[in-house]
Amino acid sequence: MSSPPTDRWAALDFGPPAPDVEETEAPVLLDYLSDGRVARITLNRPHADNAITTEMGALLTEVVEEVAVRTAVRVVVLTGAGDRAFSVGSDLRQRKAMTKEDWLRQRQAFDRTLYTVRQLRKPIFAAVNGIAYGGGCELAQSTDFIIASTSATFGQPEAMLGLAAGGGSPALLPRLLPRGKALQMLMTGDPVDAREAYRLGMVNELHDPGELMPAALRIADKIAANSPTAVQSVKRAVQLGEGQPVEQAIAIMMDAHWRSAVHPDRVEGIGAFNDGREPTFDDSDF
Repeated sequence: MSSPPTDRWAALDFGPPAPDVEETEAPVLLDYLSDGRVARITLNRPHADNAITTEMGALLTEVVEEVAVRTAVRVVVLTGAGDRAFSVGSDLRQRKAMTKEDWLRQRQAFDRTLYTVRQLRKPIFAAVNGIAYGGGCELAQSTDFIIASTSATFGQPEAMLGLAAGGGSPALLPRLLPRGKALQMLMTGDPVDAREAYRLGMVNELHDPGELMPAALRIADKIAANSPTAVQSVKRAVQLGEGQPVEQAIAIMMDAHWRSAVHPDRVEGIGAFNDGREPTFDDSDF
């Protein structure tokens, strides 16, 4: 006997990817812009709303690791292919046939991906171009900050599927949203649209869909023009100082500050200011 139809999934605005679509392109794309100083990573399964398979997650880890050791790269932009989705998280069609062992193995692989993103020394931010649900939303949360298209939506529907969210959102979402709103999202599965996410501080900037990537590249170029050593130092100070007692956080900050004070970039930056010219900063040396 078949179950009656339901509107349970209607608010999520996506379904399992079609099973018969031939995939001819790599599921993750990497290109270098602005003379190699900006790396753009694109989740590239638009026919499946950029749902992440086990293989795609492993490739994303490899791509982030490649960027991490490329000294010329000063900033990373993470986005999704197409105009509908950033990523709807794990590919649920692939998961349907998984054994418990398969599931746990994939979970470990995805944990490595998210950890690699969170621990990247270089600045990395998400340009969310559409739906960001589940692991896709958690991937965006794992970056340093988020800008978004006005068509974007953010959601954690895991509880609707019988899961407790496991890609970081129970820890990360309450840092981006008021605690009660984060809990409501995690418990109900209801998404928030881009304007609400912006109003609550989860999203830094909103742009029309066609303007999102130009805006992302303007931000990336601005960061890339600064001292990469100073940028990476201040990122590390924020990461290590967050949640620490104030004096401990300030001690961490001062360590980063003194490193920059004796670095050649400080001489170059102040010299450029006094000369009224653009500074020329070397690639990061640590």
